[in-house]
Amino acid sequence: MDYFMACTFLFTLILPRGMTTDTEKKSSDSGLEIYKKLFEVKRKDQMNALKNLIELDDVNQQYKIIDIMLKGLFKVLEDSRAVLIAADVSPDGPFSHDEKIKDAYSHVVENTAFFGDVVLRFPKIVHHYFDRNSNWNNLIRWGISFCNQTGVFDQGPHSQVLGLMAQELGISERSPDYQNPFKADNSEFFPGANSFQKALREEEKRRKKEEKRKEIRKGPRISRSQSEL
Repeated sequence: MDYFMACTFLFTLILPRGMTTDTEKKSSDSGLEIYKKLFEVKRKDQMNALKNLIELDDVNQQYKIIDIMLKGLFKVLEDSRAVLIAADVSPDGPFSHDEKIKDAYSHVVENTAFFGDVVLRFPKIVHHYFDRNSNWNNLIRWGISFCNQTGVFDQGPHSQVLGLMAQELGISERSPDYQNPFKADNSEFFPGANSFQKALREEEKRRKKEEKRKEIRKGPRISRSQSEL
């Protein structure tokens, strides 16, 4: 079950969105407006995938899936950033007609937004993996900066995700009234919060015990030269 869901997540992340549609033929729409419509479709797919992860209600499985998903997400983000930088793409510039550049642009915008969704709904699990990875930190800082300049997040239901994510991760200073609307203590946003928190604490204890056992197994070793004395 965990590997099936993980593959579903990665498929959702990596699947090219296909820029050429009937919508694109409407000359009255600008490139940005066309992309915003496609972005909304992609976001619905992402929300459905995230809903499945929340409803799994198994913290151990959630840890495993999010671990696999984050590795795939940041690999896509890293590769896409390389394409955009190499092509000297400006986030607020005109849309490119090059398919490779269009895919890289969409992958950055969509995966950055999706990471924000995961961070806000599973902050402790994400912090467990994210806080120890400086490369991921640099990538998401770049991703947030890029997305903020695209105009995609200026208005609408996704306008707050970048700011909330940056504050949750400590990338930007938290405002005095900052509140993660999906945090477990806000039960009106997160049904079953108490049971989730309890399971999360138990999973964290189990993982800490495993790490300690690994350290004990490694332990200080007596060198061969010392043992021969």
